[in-house]
This record gives sequence, C-alpha cells and structure tokens, in this order.
Amino acid sequence: MCSAGKLSTLTYDTLLFGEFEEFPETADPVWILGKEFSALTERDEILSDISSRLWFTYRKNFPPIGGTGPTSDTGWGCMLRCGQMILAEALLCRHLGRDWRWQRGQRQREEYVSILNAFIDKKDSYYSIHQIAQMGVGEGKSIGQWYGPNTVAQVLKKLSVFDSWSRMAVHVAMDNTVVIEEIKRLCMPWLDFAGGACAEADLEGERGLNGCLEGACAMGVEETVLWKPLVLLIPLRLGLSDINEAYMETLKHCFMFPQSLGVIGGKPNSAHYFIGFVGEELIYLDPHTTQPAVEPSDDGQVPDDTYHCQHPPCRMNIRELDPSIAVGFFCRTEEDFDEWCTRIRKLSCNRDALPMFELVDSQPSHYANADVLNLTPDSDRLERFFDSEDEEFEILSL
Repeated sequence: MCSAGKLSTLTYDTLLFGEFEEFPETADPVWILGKEFSALTERDEILSDISSRLWFTYRKNFPPIGGTGPTSDTGWGCMLRCGQMILAEALLCRHLGRDWRWQRGQRQREEYVSILNAFIDKKDSYYSIHQIAQMGVGEGKSIGQWYGPNTVAQVLKKLSVFDSWSRMAVHVAMDNTVVIEEIKRLCMPWLDFAGGACAEADLEGERGLNGCLEGACAMGVEETVLWKPLVLLIPLRLGLSDINEAYMETLKHCFMFPQSLGVIGGKPNSAHYFIGFVGEELIYLDPHTTQPAVEPSDDGQVPDDTYHCQHPPCRMNIRELDPSIAVGFFCRTEEDFDEWCTRIRKLSCNRDALPMFELVDSQPSHYANADVLNLTPDSDRLERFFDSEDEEFEILSL
C-alpha cells in the first residue's frame, strides 16, 4: 500500500512502473464518490472510475509564482493540490456528469479541456497553484506556507467568483453548522433581489483567463436563474489529536451520498484527497510526487496522462486520519440539495453514527454571518488558526 512518505520521493516514471498493492479481494462494497462497486466482480470499473478523477500533484519548472516566487510547490503545496482535486471533481460533475469516464489517448471533449485548463500551473488559470497561493496571502498565508483544509476552502470560495463559465455557488459552512436558508439565498439570488441572478458580469479582462475555448465560455442565462450549482465545503475537526471513533461511520456514509465530492485532509503536513472507502480503509489520491509542469498545445489541448492516476489508488486505515478535514458535496439542482438535506437528517438519527455537523433551517441569532461580515477564520472572527511544523490547530472562541 502506498503512503505519503513513500510517494514523496517518487517521480512519475517511477509511478508508472512501481509496485502498488492491488485492491483487496473482499466482499465488502467499495464506495467511490457516491458509487458502489464490488471488489470481486468490478475491479476494472473501479480503476476506470478512479482514473477518471483529475489527479493534481506537486509540479516543478512552472512560471514563478508572483513573478519572482517559487517555481515548484514540492514540500508545501499538497493541501493546495487536494483543494484543486475536490473542486475539479465538482467541475467534472457540473459540466460532464458523474458518469463521465476518461479514456487515455483520445481527443477529449471541449468541456474537459476547459476544466483542465482552469488548473494549469500559470497565473491566468482560474484555479492554478499561482492563483491559490496568491489569494492565500489575503488569508494570512505567505506564498510557500502550508495550508489547512479550512484555509484552502476559503480560498477556493473566493476564486470561484471569477469563474464566469461554471458559475457555481461555493459555500463554506462554518461553526460545524449548515444553514439551509443561507444556501438557498446563495443559490437562488432572485429570492433576495429581482434580476440579481440575471445580471451579466463584466467579462472584460476575463476572456483571456483560463484559456478556455469560446464555445465553452458561453452559458445561457436560463441555467443560472433557477439554481446556481452548489459546492458545499464543510471544515470540521473530529477530535483533538486523533479522530473520534464515534464519527467514523458518519464519515464513511458521506462517501455513499450521490452528492459526494470526497474529503480533503490526511496527516499532519501531509494532505490527501479521499474519494471513498472499502471496509475500514479510506481510498485516496496522493499529491506527494513531483512531475514536470505541462504546457497546453496551440489548439488548447493538454497532454493529460499525468493528470490521471493510472495505478491502484492508495489506502489507509480510517483511524490514521488527522481529525482536521473538510467534507465536500455538489448539488446541481435544488432537488439535489433537498435530497441531501433529507439524507443528512436521516443519518443524524442513526445511533451508530454521531453527527459531524448540524443542519438547521435558519441562522441562529447568536451566530455572526460570515458572508455579511466578509470576515474569514484567519481574520478576527470566531476562529483563529495557528500553524506548527506538524499541523494546523483550530481555536474556537465560545
């Protein structure tokens, strides 16, 4: 079974020919981002599904961040790469659907090319390492500093505003609380002000951003009027130094939801993107290998082999998970969100699964609204985050 410590010294060529433990032959179901598979009869389908996820790793020899900064994120960018992976999964679901599959060596769909271009390591890509690192400065993180799950969630939320093609609503639920009213107002802005959802953003200066193709950038207004597709990120702490066993079944259930985007977290200073589980083991994509930066060709196509994990994925026992995580969900429609709420309420009644967060209809009067105050947890809000060499600690003011 591969581990972060092992992969940190590997190159992509080593990955292609290295030794990886195959999936266990077990009767336990394999859950990958809301899809159930059999390890006994659907091994190829499991690997096809996993290899279709976008896999972002350390890169080297990209343009300097900020013009004079790092040209590689090796050693510090693992959580940023995990943030890219969870958001990329949302974009795949948004534009191609959960059942889309990547096929090596074939010319890819225009939407896929636009999604991949959004993450290329250059300053004018929406969600590049350059954009995330520089936006993180506003969250109190210097370029080259390690992020925690909450910080990367806040940065992705800010960057998504500039993505005029996808037009998703990214919501970061704070204080272990998901407020239904807040999300409905965010995804249906016409509830608050007439024409708000129909107003066209000024795209001047954005057309060169992301390098996406013109056809893919044109989005009909009718698609945004009823519901803006929701990316819900929920930063959580499920224990002090170790994960509380009472949360383990609840966490596993989250991978079974059809709205699942997975989980970003891992171990202190070693982040992973968790996409499912089998038995007591979590399945994850590991960013801890350094690959050369990739340049798109003149026609916008991207050599994409190194953006897909083509070996059996890594696994780790759920008890090894650091308690600081962020769980992600994608709701394309209001019906998807309502169905997600029903699942969460049903799960909260499960005596064997302690709720990881609270789902409420409206904002409790004693809570401050982060969107209204425009404050982030790295500002003077309810939380402060302190970094040490080992991990990011959350200090909650009660």
